Amino acid sequence: MSQYDVVVIGAGPGGYVAAIHAAQSGLETAIVEREPTERLGGTCLLRGCIPTKAMLHTADMVEEFKKSDQIGIVTDDVELSMEKMHQYKDKVVKKNAGGVQYLMKKNDIDVHFGHGRIEEPKKVSVEDADGNTKTLEADHIILATGSSCLHLPFIDMEPDRVLDSDGILELQEVPEHLVVIGAGAVGTEFASVFLRYGSKITLVEMIDRVLPAEDAAVSAAAQKSFERQGMNVLVSSKVTDVSADEEGVELVVETTEGDETSSQTIEASHLLVAAGRQPETSDIGGEGLNIDIDDRGVIDVDEMMRTGEEGIYAIGDITGSIWLAHLASAEGILAVDHIAGQDPRPINYNLVPMCTYCSPEVASVGLSEAEAEEQGYDVQIGEFPFSAIGKAAILNKTEGFVKIVSETKYDEVLGVHIIGPKATELITEATVAMELESTVAELVQTIHPHPTLAEAVGEAAHAALGHPIHI
Repeated sequence: MSQYDVVVIGAGPGGYVAAIHAAQSGLETAIVEREPTERLGGTCLLRGCIPTKAMLHTADMVEEFKKSDQIGIVTDDVELSMEKMHQYKDKVVKKNAGGVQYLMKKNDIDVHFGHGRIEEPKKVSVEDADGNTKTLEADHIILATGSSCLHLPFIDMEPDRVLDSDGILELQEVPEHLVVIGAGAVGTEFASVFLRYGSKITLVEMIDRVLPAEDAAVSAAAQKSFERQGMNVLVSSKVTDVSADEEGVELVVETTEGDETSSQTIEASHLLVAAGRQPETSDIGGEGLNIDIDDRGVIDVDEMMRTGEEGIYAIGDITGSIWLAHLASAEGILAVDHIAGQDPRPINYNLVPMCTYCSPEVASVGLSEAEAEEQGYDVQIGEFPFSAIGKAAILNKTEGFVKIVSETKYDEVLGVHIIGPKATELITEATVAMELESTVAELVQTIHPHPTLAEAVGEAAHAALGHPIHI
């Protein structure tokens, strides 16, 4: 029986970061991972963030080459090779997974492949693929088992043409017509991929706008852009019936406008179900222990990521917080710091940046305009379009804007919302500014280099104070 200070169950971006930080904090550490291919990195690296963004990069390049004559580069017809795209995507995944494995070795972290379960408060069993079991003893256990694709009960996922976000990553052909259920981050990203790969896209969302977690102005701009690009976007709509065979998929979609509800039948070649994710907590052990798991599979934790059982922590998607890789990593570091007696500061969940890599990109941090008003702030808004930014014109990407939500009493920045080129990179400036409780005036005083896309953030600050420079 092996003895450790910390055993982490799950090697995704929450788990492996927690393990590294624990080892670097002087704690004897092990990590347990049940991935059948014996690779580390979890859903994000193997079947989520990394491969998806590789596919999106290919889509970006296809779009760039198709428009290259506008910037003086004349090319022959652009042709997408799905075979070579997959080779590129898989190479990126392999490199990153190998990097995580190297970090385990570098930091002297023991890796145990198999299904990890909590057997007792300080014992973890690991069952390998052959059914053999070993036991690890640990003073502290961190649960980081992540999430899996949520399937809708009335949709049979067995037909080859009905896919979830795992399955669509391995699709070898470009769908003739792809229907996407769910216009959140996952749905809009895959819609953006396959639209530019050449598919007809129908995007279906139950809420009355796409990207419903974002500021309403951003959602509206994103929907207009999607439609301008050629997507058929159906909001306030729900799929009520699906049938599929080897030839294609047929869906019944109900759309509500005001008091009126209409129904239509859509025939497509493929269906992507991107309706959300669910915590992976159904087989983690811990029976009889003080670990509170609700009906959704979410584990209750306190601000230090502790469960009700002493010495057992939970982080990432299984805790019901925002399902983001970078947040899981931050929670892993927080849990380890608490274990190590560092008296860490709790995470401010209002300052977690949200990023969606659709086209155009969308990113945000802090309160939306509606949320700020609901919380009683005297709200002031500054908005500035990329169409007035020189670097955006150079890149031939002038769509979108930066929107700053602030309040008048102390001039504090409450939220920043970006739709447009490199939004997911630009949001970091806003995140740092809000972490430091910056005012709009301080953003104005911050010199933004020219020509850059970041100038749009400074200009939005000027706009919030009523004196935009370049419009």
